[in-house]
Amino acid sequence: MRKRVFVQALLAASCWPEAVALSGGASAEAPALLLAKSAPGNLNRLQLGDYLVSEKLDGVRAFWTGQALLTRKGLRIAAPAWFTAKLPATPLDGELWLARGQFEAASATVRRQQPIDEEWQRLNFMLFELPGAPGSFAQRAARLASLAAEQRWANLQAVAQIRVGSAAELRARLDQVVRFGGEGLVLHRADAIYSTGRSEVLLKLKPEDDEEAEVLAQLPGAGRLAGLLGALLVRNREGQEFKLGSGFSEAQRADPPAVGATVVYRFRGLTAKGLPRFATFVRVAEL
Repeated sequence: MRKRVFVQALLAASCWPEAVALSGGASAEAPALLLAKSAPGNLNRLQLGDYLVSEKLDGVRAFWTGQALLTRKGLRIAAPAWFTAKLPATPLDGELWLARGQFEAASATVRRQQPIDEEWQRLNFMLFELPGAPGSFAQRAARLASLAAEQRWANLQAVAQIRVGSAAELRARLDQVVRFGGEGLVLHRADAIYSTGRSEVLLKLKPEDDEEAEVLAQLPGAGRLAGLLGALLVRNREGQEFKLGSGFSEAQRADPPAVGATVVYRFRGLTAKGLPRFATFVRVAEL
């Protein structure tokens, strides 16, 4: 039975196009977004006074064009009309977020082509950037906070930005966030003009590093995993190919991520060959 489920999953993966990720949602051009690099292991290398610090939220990245909500890959999000009607005409960048540790629930809500009002009423649009706006990030963050407050809607909030005075203070804040179920912290240079692409003006700080990789193949398991997924063969942004064999639930092994999908993996540093050490599957990447 388990073998049949896995074989069916393999067949399905070859039949469905990648654009079906939002149950048939229309695809637009992917918005140009700012993406974070990992913070250096030695935080003393950073001039921390140059950064604004916020919590890294485990939600779904969303870009508001002023007319439509898009995922980071340009898929149109089928949000209820009452939700988008409360958003300003100004382009916004942020995260559709439920709560700490609730990524899967938030993702399920966002993926539905027929939105469920009760689910969207619990979803928050947490804002952290004003795309294309002039001035420094500190100035944009202040304008963003004012803009969110003007809407007088609890589901629309600007992510809190603070300053820290030392690496010890930053580590203490990271420990506190993680202890209460958070994912980590984000450091954004306060003097940065608006930019897109992966840049060192935006750094992510987490207990373990994570990155994304494309699924190249589903490798069958053996022994107790006979008939199930054994590992995924993946390729990361650096073009390195390696296997992800741990971190999967039995349900995920029976119905694994499709070939061509993007997955998030966690790791602890690099091997002598430059490959991720102790790489572990986390989840399918956001849309």
